[in-house]
Amino acid sequence: MKIHGLQKMTLLDYPGLVACTVFLGGCDFRCPFCHNYELVDGSAEPVMDEDEFFSFLSKREGILDGVCITGGEPCLRADLANFARQIKEMGFTVKLDTNGAHPDRVKELIDLGLVDYVAMDIKNSPEKYAMTAGLGEDIDGCNNPMFDFNKIRQTVALLMEDRVDYEFRTTVVEQYHKKEDFVAIGQLIKGAKKYFLQQFVARNTVPDCTLKAPNRETIEKYIEVVRRYVPNAEVRGI
Repeated sequence: MKIHGLQKMTLLDYPGLVACTVFLGGCDFRCPFCHNYELVDGSAEPVMDEDEFFSFLSKREGILDGVCITGGEPCLRADLANFARQIKEMGFTVKLDTNGAHPDRVKELIDLGLVDYVAMDIKNSPEKYAMTAGLGEDIDGCNNPMFDFNKIRQTVALLMEDRVDYEFRTTVVEQYHKKEDFVAIGQLIKGAKKYFLQQFVARNTVPDCTLKAPNRETIEKYIEVVRRYVPNAEVRGI
């Protein structure tokens, strides 16, 4: 396992816990608003190997509570379960960030008790999902030969079994999201435990420099739409 980035301590990435965040390279999405695109396109070099990471972690026992595994898309890694197992055996809890396109891998981690919290990105309404994920225009609704939306539905359903703590979240971009999209998202995750809207923030690492963030008033309107379906929906980070 090659590690492409490490935030040694965070109070934000793992709700309620002091954690570190480990970044894994590679992703099957190409979201134009991605903040970590250097992990997606392969331009970021690994910063350490697995042994170095676990050496770091051993020195943080009693200081850190958990480890957030993010990317990129961690579920692309065939050895993800073994990586999470070693973290758990050291006494840390594990949070997984995922795009939701790999329900079998997420199910494996849950079934084996190797993950404690899953944060899944909900990119957009089903009809605009592939486009928002940078995988081309949808054909005939949400039918796209490059993308299987049913896998998104499967991961949503899996998390809503509530066998592990979880959240859904959407990064809101002015050019990609409209009010009607949040009606469809609300219907997709109806009854979910937690859902957050977070405002897109422009950075020089984002592939599309023309993208803009909607203002807080607009996001507040979107959250009211979603609360018809997910009463606990909240705005995060504004």
